[in-house]
Amino acid sequence: MIHFRPDQPKSEQVLAEVRRRIQAGDYKPGYPIPGEPRMAEEFGIARRTARKAINALISEGLVYTVKNIGTFVADPKTGGPPERIEPEDDAQDQAEGEPSPAE
Repeated sequence: MIHFRPDQPKSEQVLAEVRRRIQAGDYKPGYPIPGEPRMAEEFGIARRTARKAINALISEGLVYTVKNIGTFVADPKTGGPPERIEPEDDAQDQAEGEPSPAE
């Protein structure tokens, strides 16, 4: 949860945090961002506030939606789905035959 400042709307603060996570690579192109219910729970906000932040991300071209599936991080060049989705580090290690941390 983030500590909200009283001088700025919560939706703008959540938007800034999700934007930061995308730019930092915590959320990678082609991978989903938390949906409204999960975002509301994580940040301690109303679903309506989460929806407002997600809609702003869509308007900025940082994410795109797939109807009945979810909202995903957009390709920074196109603002839409990436041509190729890069595997997560753990998945890439397993694909190369290295044991996962649980093994």
